[in-house]
Amino acid sequence: MNDPEFLDTNVLVYAYDHTVPSKQQTARNLLLRAFTSDFVASTQVLSEFASTMLHKPRHAARPEAVVAALAAFGPIRIVTPDASLVRRAIEAHSKYGIHFYDGMIVAAAERAGCARIWSEDLNAGQKYFGVVVENPFE
Repeated sequence: MNDPEFLDTNVLVYAYDHTVPSKQQTARNLLLRAFTSDFVASTQVLSEFASTMLHKPRHAARPEAVVAALAAFGPIRIVTPDASLVRRAIEAHSKYGIHFYDGMIVAAAERAGCARIWSEDLNAGQKYFGVVVENPFE
């Protein structure tokens, strides 16, 4: 069995973003894999997705559409934050010089035992606490 893989917010957003067709197709392909393989996200990722879809003019989704998308993500395992995850995010910030919220992504992926984080926001090829980042859009 393969190690789980973590989806960052940008993958979910691009899956619904019609303005960048090449990224949308890549994100949708990855999301389809997530529905049948061991993929992980976090409550932070879901929250950021909802906020982006509801509040960014480029996306401007209706609330019902965002709720439907969140329901579609059901097969993806979700990591929920707690005090130890926040502490680990601070350690990631300190050790790697990344933003605290990126540290939350790294900490959640580490907690879930992920081998990979799919993201365009972190440094592709970088390992954070043993979890490597891959940019699916490169």
